Amino acid sequence: MQNFPATPREMIASLWRHRELIKASTQREVLGRYKGSVFGLLWSFFNPLFMLVVYTFVFSVVFKSRWSGGSESKTEFALILFAGLIVFNLFAECVNRAPSLILANPNYVKKVVFPLEILPFVGLMSALYHAMISLLVWFVAYLIFFGLPPLTSLLLPLALVPLLLFIMGISWALASLGVFLRDVGQFITVLTTVLMFLSPIFYPASALPAAYRHLLYLNPLTPVIEMTRDLLYWGKPPFWIDLGLYWLATTSIAWLGFAWFQKTRKGFADVI
Repeated sequence: MQNFPATPREMIASLWRHRELIKASTQREVLGRYKGSVFGLLWSFFNPLFMLVVYTFVFSVVFKSRWSGGSESKTEFALILFAGLIVFNLFAECVNRAPSLILANPNYVKKVVFPLEILPFVGLMSALYHAMISLLVWFVAYLIFFGLPPLTSLLLPLALVPLLLFIMGISWALASLGVFLRDVGQFITVLTTVLMFLSPIFYPASALPAAYRHLLYLNPLTPVIEMTRDLLYWGKPPFWIDLGLYWLATTSIAWLGFAWFQKTRKGFADVI
């Protein structure tokens, strides 16, 4: 029986070794999403723009929400809200798909010698493409209404890379669990919906009573959402110790998810 290494070195080496396959698969997935549509890839620009307008209207006009420490500007509210949504949507798109990644590709398991471990990464690259388009929409809107973004926005990769590591770890684990437990996909869909409202996307963490605020920080998305807003809009540098701990934690999660995937993949063909 084939042995599948589960070391941190193999986690990186496998992605590098199959980089051309990952690139081709990502392109096929991105283009396939809009295949046959009139506007094609332009939908990847229209979707976040439409989402930005709808959420802004609902929360700033209907519910008259305002951000603490900010102004009465609806544009400001929209940009702060949208920055959090970009982070969450990147996470949710990958995690919701993860449980079905192996089940949706049975031929890769049974008939073809295929590096199954790259499937979650291909999904991440596809979601990251749409996140970058949304981020471009954000920067264009900020440039139009407020001018040049703060210099701290250049540090955004320092906040997003550990999020990508976290997503990969969770995706590897869920891709494996989804093979053996078919209910995982249904549970994760409900969980991500709940997580959206338990994340500081539509409200700042400071809006919660002090007695419950610490519970919000049990959410692994809270640090990166707040850090993204600080870097993009408020112009605040990150707390370097907190950022370092976040990197350490997410790197560990990525490796643990990869190790679990590699240890359990031998049983995929018996179940599918």
